[in-house]
Amino acid sequence: MARQHADDARLAVSTVIFALEPGATPDARHAASDRRSLWIPLVRRLREPGKDRWALPGGWLGRGEALETAAARTLEETTGVTPAYLEQLYTFGAPDRSPDERVVSVVYWALVRPEETTGAIDDPNVRWFDPDDLPDLAFDHNAIVQYALARLRTKLGYSQIAHAFLEPTFTLAELREVYETVLRRPLDPANFRRTVEASGALIETGEVRTGTRYRPPKLYRPAEPADTGANGLFRVPIAPHLRKSPS
Repeated sequence: MARQHADDARLAVSTVIFALEPGATPDARHAASDRRSLWIPLVRRLREPGKDRWALPGGWLGRGEALETAAARTLEETTGVTPAYLEQLYTFGAPDRSPDERVVSVVYWALVRPEETTGAIDDPNVRWFDPDDLPDLAFDHNAIVQYALARLRTKLGYSQIAHAFLEPTFTLAELREVYETVLRRPLDPANFRRTVEASGALIETGEVRTGTRYRPPKLYRPAEPADTGANGLFRVPIAPHLRKSPS
């Protein structure tokens, strides 16, 4: 009997995409704001259940298809975004999360740089939203976004995940802006600089950012390059100073 119930469940793949800048016109409620913020794209459901409600991009897992491949495929098909950073987040499978059938969703999350959103689909059924100010989404997608957002903010404290929003080399001001945008609070520039420089997580490249109005700022890179996972996808290592020493 248990095997029969398991066979009745359908497997879907969804993705939460975080971007520091939207790839298309954001929701009108935020269009007038000049404050840099965190954005996620949502797609309007065109059929029941949840018709006309916004939802995370995703779709069904194809027969013989790898989960990560399905996540990348459905993401490109629904939003036009092809991120370098794609990581499995969590599996959501409450029996009542879909009203007409049992659906288990493997959720991925993606972190994208501004240039990775240039190919985003500009369509009335795809819109960018502030993840801290969402409408009532389809299914349990509000809870999924909040889980992903909390995970992102937590990982800022013990990993180099912020680098996924940046170019291979960056200034400390650019890195601090990522932290401030994701955490939604200002950070003292001097304290941030001291903390980062003392961490050993960054290395000066010997180059500077040109074209600035003031003294050209130094460029940095991660002390340890990110590992490349399956299909060349980006993996962020734990910050060196926060790793546990071998026992």
